[in-house]
Amino acid sequence: MVEDRINDKDSYWWSGGVIYHIYLRSFADGNSDGLGDLIGAKSKLAYLKELGVDGVWLSPSMPSPDRDWGYDVSDYLDTSSSLGGMEAMDAFLEEARRLDVKVLLDLVPNNTSDQHSRFKEAIAGKSSKYRDYYLFAKGREGGAPPNNWLDNTGQSAWSKVDDDDEYYMHNYLPSQPDLNWWNEDVHLEFEEVLKFWFDRGIAGFRIDVAHGLYKDRELRDNPELDRSNEKFGLGFGYEQRYNKNQPEVHGIYRRWREISSSYIQERLLLGETWVSSFDRLRSFYGSEAEGLELHLPFNFRFTYCDFSPLAIAEVIAETIAMLPDGQEVAWTGSNHDISRFPTRWCKGDPKKVRMAMALLMVLPGTTVLYYGDELGLQDGDLDVEVMQDEMTARVDGARFQRDRARLPMPWSSKAGAGFTKEGVIPWLPFYGDDEFDVETQMGDKSSNLLFMRKLIEVRRSSPSFAGSDLSVASVDSNHLLLRSGLSYSLFNFGDSEIVAEVTGAGNVLSSLTGDTADVSGGETFYLQPSETLIFSDGVSPKLRGHA
Repeated sequence: MVEDRINDKDSYWWSGGVIYHIYLRSFADGNSDGLGDLIGAKSKLAYLKELGVDGVWLSPSMPSPDRDWGYDVSDYLDTSSSLGGMEAMDAFLEEARRLDVKVLLDLVPNNTSDQHSRFKEAIAGKSSKYRDYYLFAKGREGGAPPNNWLDNTGQSAWSKVDDDDEYYMHNYLPSQPDLNWWNEDVHLEFEEVLKFWFDRGIAGFRIDVAHGLYKDRELRDNPELDRSNEKFGLGFGYEQRYNKNQPEVHGIYRRWREISSSYIQERLLLGETWVSSFDRLRSFYGSEAEGLELHLPFNFRFTYCDFSPLAIAEVIAETIAMLPDGQEVAWTGSNHDISRFPTRWCKGDPKKVRMAMALLMVLPGTTVLYYGDELGLQDGDLDVEVMQDEMTARVDGARFQRDRARLPMPWSSKAGAGFTKEGVIPWLPFYGDDEFDVETQMGDKSSNLLFMRKLIEVRRSSPSFAGSDLSVASVDSNHLLLRSGLSYSLFNFGDSEIVAEVTGAGNVLSSLTGDTADVSGGETFYLQPSETLIFSDGVSPKLRGHA
């Protein structure tokens, strides 16, 4: 369906919303080949609608040789045949429209595959008109690479071109050559990519490596790494100052925002912004004076903070101070590149997992769930021999072996896990039979899945979670009291009960029981260790101390 472009827009659908990240290879196998695909994902859209999500973000769906599972694109204007091809994509989009679930695609503008036609022509010779689409440079004296930049495997970010005196640059695998965004032709081609997919009906893009498209024009060496920022870039001992994080990137997003806002329903630009400071994060919003940029940058400072009240409060305070007027932020606890939050934050503690679920759902703005977060899925226990990820499986110094967070979705406890047919070997091993599957949790009133449904229902029912009205009402080493609009949430991180008295009338949701109860003014609550209480709008708790 092609939509006319005009300058008006409806209100933002993602404000206060929930976006669900489908890692396609691991979500549902519709053709029984052991790989998740669009056919399988389409069959699960009704489940996601019932869960209450507003939109889905699909991991890369464009044609790729899959050296990095779709993040090495060979054609930006098609859909991978291994996922069902363009026919399956159109069917998925149509079903999503019917259910009123928005669809984001993953856009990979930092690099292509080495199998992309542009790169094949670029390495054919220096006279190729596509040579300048990529970053080529001569080596240093003695044949050393042009500088000290390292890729995300810890090896040189430069690979020698056969029968040539130049190297090409890659921030990731050698099979993922980085594009040269100093070339205006690259800009023009990607603008056409945006329009192609926007016209086809997608609701926006999640932009991969949004901070990293431009590289230093002088190719200067990176300085040694400040260890305090090590979480925000795999530098293997070096700060990624010159091979990413260049200010010219903002011009790209100003132009893309112009394109996205020209549609009747403005398309969402959701950025993967691995930046080490809130000042840098703020810059990705742009400004009314110079031009708006991303609608939502990911707040990875939150994702990687310690799961403790003081650490969370500090990040929230810094986030509030950073946000430009009228802007919102994207919150997430897990994704395909990092450890899942039930493992990383909660160390598998089931009560803390539900606290974390509650936290993610009471933060105003947009919350992004990774597939299986609603089940409380932890990282899988995998032997290196069965891992498939070339980037991290056998790389010394890798931050995380990403396959541990990519196991097939457990839809049932039956053979094939409801992911594929019985007897089909999946691309990664199944989770163990631990009652974390969807079917089992659907039948358990106290399950994580049904608790998450209630959380999303609470979020959707109140305007308090749209916008950015958020503050830390009270915090110490044992508790955290958040105010989101007119709603309060009280978290007990300590080992003893917390006593609170409320004013106002309404209801309260407990993370321990998953039940909602009526509440009236003057009532006293005894908050158990590792419990969260979420109060409806107009109900205000006041701490009286510990029991």
